[in-house]
Amino acid sequence: MTRGAPLAAAVCAALGAGLLIGAPPASAQCAAPAGVYREAMGWAQRLTDASGTWPVADGTGQLLAVVGTGIDAANDQFGPGQVVPGSDLGDCDGRGTFAAGIVGARPDPATAFAGMAPGARLLGIRYTETRSGGGDPDPDALAGAIRRATDAGATVILVAVPAPRTSPALEDAVRDALAGNALVVSPAVGSEPGTRSYPTGLPGVVAVGALDPSGAAVQDESGPHLSIAAPGADLTGLSAGARGGLGHRWGVDGPAFSAAYVAGAAVLVRSYRPGLSAEQVAERLARTASHPPNGHDPRLGWGVLNVGAAVAAELPDDPSALRLPDTPAPPVATVRPAAGPAPLPDHAPLPGWLALLGVATAALAVVARTTARLGKARGWRPGSRSRDRSS
Repeated sequence: MTRGAPLAAAVCAALGAGLLIGAPPASAQCAAPAGVYREAMGWAQRLTDASGTWPVADGTGQLLAVVGTGIDAANDQFGPGQVVPGSDLGDCDGRGTFAAGIVGARPDPATAFAGMAPGARLLGIRYTETRSGGGDPDPDALAGAIRRATDAGATVILVAVPAPRTSPALEDAVRDALAGNALVVSPAVGSEPGTRSYPTGLPGVVAVGALDPSGAAVQDESGPHLSIAAPGADLTGLSAGARGGLGHRWGVDGPAFSAAYVAGAAVLVRSYRPGLSAEQVAERLARTASHPPNGHDPRLGWGVLNVGAAVAAELPDDPSALRLPDTPAPPVATVRPAAGPAPLPDHAPLPGWLALLGVATAALAVVARTTARLGKARGWRPGSRSRDRSS
């Protein structure tokens, strides 16, 4: 697959026509693996590496709903029973499986790729197919899917395929989800400046921008509603159509997948800090982001996701700290994209404020490991807390 190809080609193109459970017949062109990813950990996974938190928080006890095109549970990196009953199985399009894998794929010695919160349970909800020529996603159908996620008790709702417009039904569904303490995460995929995706543009939703390995925003949508940014180009993830084995796609460009990384971090925060409300988790994600030097960026929000800080950092109680200028940091080494199965294009070094994220995450991983050792000595279990913590 050519790097930088459109996502429809990267994820949904037919490299083989296998029959998936609940999917269109074999004559339909469905997503299929490019192979098994056996290279070094990719840049996006390194930037959002959460393995240091797993001894104390791996997503156990959390239900993530992936709203989009369903999930193909027949990929061996989904554990037995991890994709829960009631899921829409089969994913001809492939986007739901790719997003679910970013969050929940379990480690396997045959590949460097793993999800952020492998202990989480996954609920796939299909409301659209979105293959080429399939038309725009319908906001009323999306509203029904979000209601299904809320009724199922999802603690985090990831909208993997947003709609280009809103509707009263969609707005009501999002309000009810938030009122039920579910965190709604949705990507900004508007095709031009001034447009908004939905429910990304609705109040209370964690609106996610996307960046490439150079630190540049890759989506056109912008505005004050953007909260945070995460990887959205040159990505590696699980493929639909693996038929019970391992199967991956890599070199995938897709701004919509940025929301999966943020949803994965939210699952970890809710696992480690179960006393926090959905609103407090959303605030924590923004306040711990690696902030750009000039405050809020219309395409990257309050900055790039910092998973370790979101889970482990102790924050002041004053939410206005989000709007204070950051203290200048000393120069640090840059984070560069990992080598892949084909040579990567040259990229400019990541901006200093983004490169700092790699160092900060590594430091917080050490803190997490120390916490795990102390917790084990004191009889703590992952996800248990002796008291509620402030956001």
